[in-house]
Amino acid sequence: MDDKLRERLRTAAEAHRPDRERMLARVERGMAEGLSARTPSGPLPWLRVVGATVAVCCVLAVGAYAVTSAGGGQTRGGQVAASPVPSASASASAVPGRVPELRTEDGPLWADGAVDPHSNAYWAQSNVTLRTTQPLSSLTVELRIAQTGGVNTTGSWRSLPEQDFTVSAQEKGGFLVYRWTLKPGRTVPVGTHTFAGQYNHAEGDRSADGDYFTANAARSTGHRVSVGDDFTSDH
Repeated sequence: MDDKLRERLRTAAEAHRPDRERMLARVERGMAEGLSARTPSGPLPWLRVVGATVAVCCVLAVGAYAVTSAGGGQTRGGQVAASPVPSASASASAVPGRVPELRTEDGPLWADGAVDPHSNAYWAQSNVTLRTTQPLSSLTVELRIAQTGGVNTTGSWRSLPEQDFTVSAQEKGGFLVYRWTLKPGRTVPVGTHTFAGQYNHAEGDRSADGDYFTANAARSTGHRVSVGDDFTSDH
């Protein structure tokens, strides 16, 4: 194909402007006629509507193909390249799961979660408060901080003795997860105890609505109890 012919094809393709409004109007008329007819004659109404819709799509597709072919596959001024649509899996992975149903009191154990008032536009601390009226022979506390942007750990602490717990912090399922596990043979005494996770985050007022914690424990009798709470703004 010589350059003159290529240029003529390109000019003709760019000059072609399908009358979309007229074609859509015809589709709408076809739908109205198909729905109002009591006894269909010929193809069923829904087949006529589908056929008209396919025809419109074909006209638009042919026009776009002609412009692309004439231009050798290159985009020209006045044309907009379509942006890729993110996959469902990619979108879902950026959004942490919902906060599960939690209860703040179970038997001798009570719990509360709150963002520390000393948090700022770049850094925050989430406090988990546990109160037990009986000694606990086992305890696992998990604090989950939703990955809202730039969330990464800067440390953690607890009011109980450090040597009594195994501590970890890791990214998991869209959360920064802190875990404190009481070591075998150790006991949590009666009283009020605090577990805190510290972290950086993207600049601004971070919402803690997706954050939550759980605490699973066992009394000396072996009976297990479980509590948890979220960090919504009403705390």
